[in-house]
Amino acid sequence: MIDFSLTDEQKQLQQLARDFARREIMPVAAEYDQKEELPWSVVEKAFEVGLLNLSVPEHAGGLGLGMLDESIIGEELAYGCMGIYTVMMASELGITPVVVGGTEEQQKRFLTPLTEKPSLAAFALSEAGNGSDAAAMQTTAVLDGDEWVINGTKMWISNGGVAEITVVFATTDRAGGHRATVALVVPKDAPGFTWNKIKHKMGQRASLTSELVFENVRVPKENQLGGLGDGFKIAMKTLDKTRVPVAAGSVGVARRALDESIKYAKERETFGKPITSYQAIQFKLAEMAMGIETGRLMTWKAAWLVDSGKPHSSEAAIAKAYCSEMAFSAAAEAIQVHGGYGYVGEYPVEKLLRDVKLNMIYEGTNEIQRLVIARNLLK
Repeated sequence: MIDFSLTDEQKQLQQLARDFARREIMPVAAEYDQKEELPWSVVEKAFEVGLLNLSVPEHAGGLGLGMLDESIIGEELAYGCMGIYTVMMASELGITPVVVGGTEEQQKRFLTPLTEKPSLAAFALSEAGNGSDAAAMQTTAVLDGDEWVINGTKMWISNGGVAEITVVFATTDRAGGHRATVALVVPKDAPGFTWNKIKHKMGQRASLTSELVFENVRVPKENQLGGLGDGFKIAMKTLDKTRVPVAAGSVGVARRALDESIKYAKERETFGKPITSYQAIQFKLAEMAMGIETGRLMTWKAAWLVDSGKPHSSEAAIAKAYCSEMAFSAAAEAIQVHGGYGYVGEYPVEKLLRDVKLNMIYEGTNEIQRLVIARNLLK
């Protein structure tokens, strides 16, 4: 039996996130976009109300929320600002490798501190010379006694440098491909670990994106997740799960685009009547609504598969690719509905377009999503 209703607890989480987005995120979204600055005060408030690091397991002191719960919350937060949502979503991305690849002892050691104060995690896989070709990483890890020594550079890392822990993927043999990768948890204060902020991004400027530099960074062997060669597998399992919140965030952006378009179209008049009376505008609104509803259903299906422990790689890829492209289209149409006003910062719709474009790129480009889908079809 299929049931699309939410539980009372999920409805409460949805309302909590919706209220938080309207009260704490929307009033400051434009400011932090212009400042290109991570809104730490919003992170602190999210921690206070229980909307930060939701996937930390209960045995490690967290809420242990499921993927559907995360998706419901993510849609609401991204409605307020995709960039600010990415700060929180990227922390879940950093947590997930520890959940899927770490022991219970490691989960308690690395994740419990994230529940005790406002803290973020990060995921460091991409490099300047490789993104989709993750197995071609150049960052190395050499075992020296009981310590791993890391050297190299990571690129495009959300929360990079400010995260309390960063899961770093490195190779023990550059010619060894994905079988030579390891996943290592690096604390923020590790000697030799430095970072540089990436500036002048097109959108999502409220999220911090960094270059990470590792110069003889030493971490104990106990910080290794899984066995030698498990790093790539852990990274792929992580991304298969965390593409779902990207889809949820995209639905939130599209919903905001629709709401802003309806509001403006009801107020804007041409030839003596509101532009909502014109079929051309009505069709744009209808297309947005169609995309939002279908995108949310696909996101929830992928989330349900994750929570059920069922294979979900293809469904997560479909949700991520479809929803991000749908949201980009919705934002573009919202600008069109607003006309000249949509092209300037007086209204929020131009920011929606700039922000959601990244959803088509990070956590695997949409071209990679299509490869994942096709490979599953052709198995």
